[in-house]
Amino acid sequence: MKKYRKLKSNALLQKIVQKDYLKSRVLHRLGPSAWVTSGFPVEILRAMGISPFYPENYGALCAARKASARLCQEAEDRGYSRELCAYGRNHLGSLYNPSRAPLKGLPRPDLLLACNNICGTVLKWYQTLSRELQVPLFFLDTPYRSGGDNGEGAVSYVEKQLHTLVEFLEGRTGRKLNEDRLLETLELSAEATRLWAKVRDMGKHRPSPINAPDLFVNMAPIVVLRGTKQAADYYRVLLAELEGRVAAGEGALLRENFRLLWDNIAIWHRVLSFYSMFTEYGACFVVDTYTGAWSGTWDAGEDPYRSMARVYTRIMLNQGIESRAAAMLKDAKDYGVDGFVMHANRSCKPYSQLQLPLRRVLTENTGLPGLLVEADMCDPRNYAAESIKTRVEAFLENLA
Repeated sequence: MKKYRKLKSNALLQKIVQKDYLKSRVLHRLGPSAWVTSGFPVEILRAMGISPFYPENYGALCAARKASARLCQEAEDRGYSRELCAYGRNHLGSLYNPSRAPLKGLPRPDLLLACNNICGTVLKWYQTLSRELQVPLFFLDTPYRSGGDNGEGAVSYVEKQLHTLVEFLEGRTGRKLNEDRLLETLELSAEATRLWAKVRDMGKHRPSPINAPDLFVNMAPIVVLRGTKQAADYYRVLLAELEGRVAAGEGALLRENFRLLWDNIAIWHRVLSFYSMFTEYGACFVVDTYTGAWSGTWDAGEDPYRSMARVYTRIMLNQGIESRAAAMLKDAKDYGVDGFVMHANRSCKPYSQLQLPLRRVLTENTGLPGLLVEADMCDPRNYAAESIKTRVEAFLENLA
């Protein structure tokens, strides 16, 4: 029996994503390209005509296409620990054996650009790529904010690095940054970000017209197409569909009994089957802590470099427990949730290591029940299906 409403706009999303991957096979031949981390200020690259490609996003694709276990093993066979990030192991595996990788891997880059506002692992990962491929690397350092100050010192520090980044890119590509083009790109980025924030806010409605799996799938444009017209255009289509659902009183689930908050990255290799266990009980994930990481908006009234530094310094994973707890408590209240589920993600330790104290803070301040699920965002070998199913069903029965 059908219990879930599929979004019609996802057919358009699939075409957009496929087109972007197909373009990647051509664009890197027509001009400079770069592999970038998901939290890198990509607007500067787009303004300079440098094509960005995202190994993290590619890792999620590998997991969704059931290729991640064999690609991780390719990296492990060459001495990389299974304890390392599965995004990194996936990507390295695709380098060592592209014949086993979806799309035969990503096109070889001219530049490597990493920022540690999502985690520190990316530095070693990209240093390895630089050594293996003999490609220059630029590392953007965003200080971790543990609380206690307004962060303006960190913003100034990152702002200076952004100017250095422009010098690095101009020196390596022979292209000059057009400041007017940068402002246009930033406005496109801000427009898509505003629309994405409205999409996420739709979960506040009862019933919610959107569920976490929808959010995870539909976050692709705000990450890989950030700063483009395509991203903003798509989110207008998606938002209109969600508004239509609200007007018709339709939810993402045919029957919404419970509203939940999700914490951490999606379990990409089980992005449908895992969440279907919750759908069976009418439990909808109306909000999550992951997809909001790309909701920072450029301020047109501020110097563009300083505004970019502010946005990319304040990504949630770059914050201490006080900020994360405050954000989760606010979401729990604003979205009216009945409980929360935390993914103890073996691959992403920076995201997962604070979950036990966060769980305690949420429960003590709200009385909401919480479930901690141990799994992995990309490596299916770290997923104990029967054990997880038993724990999820017990949590939902208790919630009922």
